Amino acid sequence: MIDYKPKDIAGKLALGFLKNPLTLVLGISLLLLGFISLQVMPREEDPQIAISGGAVIVPMPGATPKEIENVIVNPLERRIREIKGVDHVYGVAMHNVGIVNVVYKIGERREDANLKLYDKVMQNMDQLPKGVMQPLVKPFDIDIDIPILTFAFYPLKGRKADYEKLFPLARDMQQRINAVENVAKTTLKGAHKPQFNVEVDLNKLTAYNLSLGQIMNAIKSIAVDVPDVKGRTKDAKLLVFGVKNAIEDVDDVKNIIVAQYMGSPIYLRDVAKVERGIDFQNFKRAYVAFKEKKGSALSPLKEQITLTVSKLAGTNAVFVAEDVLKVMEEYKDRLAKYGFGYILTRNYGHRADEAVNELVHHLIITIIIIAVMLVFALGFKESIIVTFTVPAILAITLFIAYISGQTINRITLFAFLLSLGLLVDAAIIVIENIHRHLHSHDSDDKSMEEILVEATDEIGAPTNIATLAIIMTMIPMLFVGGMMGSFMKPIPLNVPVALVASLVVAYIFTPYLSLKLLKKPKHKHHRSREK
Repeated sequence: MIDYKPKDIAGKLALGFLKNPLTLVLGISLLLLGFISLQVMPREEDPQIAISGGAVIVPMPGATPKEIENVIVNPLERRIREIKGVDHVYGVAMHNVGIVNVVYKIGERREDANLKLYDKVMQNMDQLPKGVMQPLVKPFDIDIDIPILTFAFYPLKGRKADYEKLFPLARDMQQRINAVENVAKTTLKGAHKPQFNVEVDLNKLTAYNLSLGQIMNAIKSIAVDVPDVKGRTKDAKLLVFGVKNAIEDVDDVKNIIVAQYMGSPIYLRDVAKVERGIDFQNFKRAYVAFKEKKGSALSPLKEQITLTVSKLAGTNAVFVAEDVLKVMEEYKDRLAKYGFGYILTRNYGHRADEAVNELVHHLIITIIIIAVMLVFALGFKESIIVTFTVPAILAITLFIAYISGQTINRITLFAFLLSLGLLVDAAIIVIENIHRHLHSHDSDDKSMEEILVEATDEIGAPTNIATLAIIMTMIPMLFVGGMMGSFMKPIPLNVPVALVASLVVAYIFTPYLSLKLLKKPKHKHHRSREK
């Protein structure tokens, strides 16, 4: 029976959980929740920053840059500046088109910002001059514009690279990857598209008195889609006639009639060389960013085609990257069949996982160092009690961060490392006061339970105030604006949570573990020493 009546929340927590059978279950549950949160929380190398903005593109055919500036760009800039939260507006006037780029302040919700921009443009459509085409509003999305994976496809040495067959295979690959859960978008850069290449002989054109315009018009006339012919019969039935595709192979292109010469048709094959190939005229040469070793020398850099993969905001980069890599592995043999291989040139998921694992590793080392230091300062059993509180506090903080939608990244774990020295303060104060009460001369007249509750309650008020003062030093960081404020926000969000958790854990588990591990020392009374 405990006669002491606690006055502070610290003593009340100690009394409520001291001999409660659920205290052990609570401790194990907290550690499991923390471990699960660490495994399932979205992992990123750096925290995501909310950046909003976009571009308004207004075409006006035939207008000069000066006209575009006066009648489109300047009025549109004035209207966009009426939107709350806009930070910068940049206008560009060119021939036939005006572009106004909008950047919102850091932290503005992207969905709301995009809606405001579109709404403002639509509200002022009546003020646009005659001859202006429909404005195009293109918001940018930094969350999905930065890829987490990039693959470089390159021709294998000693194999014939079939670019014509690679393009449909790469498109199929894109479709499969886009179907992977949490993949936002994919882009294919540098790929050759299949086409019919026509190389016109200018000397033959002169001989037949033809122009390039005639050649182009002849090809265009047969390359367009031929519509179906529809009509009604006398009995009100609808007839639909199917027309076979006019161009299916190289011979169809060669047999296009481009003109008449002295009553005879002139075919495209008569004035040009036609072959099936790829769009080399639009291809921009690129190279893989590595060199393969061949003996002591380095082989030349190889041409590449790049496939990029981006993820949805707030999702786990590690899991998304692993799922995409499994899909890519399925296409490895088919790529080799067409003479191509691929390498992974960027893996943001792997980098994020390594960064988090490295910081977790250092976090464990720091906890071990603290435990060893406490052995010399407090004693072995006391050190075990204080050391247990650290993973319990971090487990609570990780779980709260997970349910609040945060991601685990370098800044989040840096916040834990920053507060690690502060987390053990409350537990050390409690265990020190328990130690003092156990070695006081009136401890023989009190039960172990009463000593633990009284010692915890005694330091409750000053410990609460001291912790609150430390928390208040972190609060101003929440109001730091701009890029740095958003980047460092995990610190003021997680450090106060960790400090509050340190108080609760110290008041609940330190007395509980002390009751299990510590014993009252035997004291000699003053009278016995005097004799």
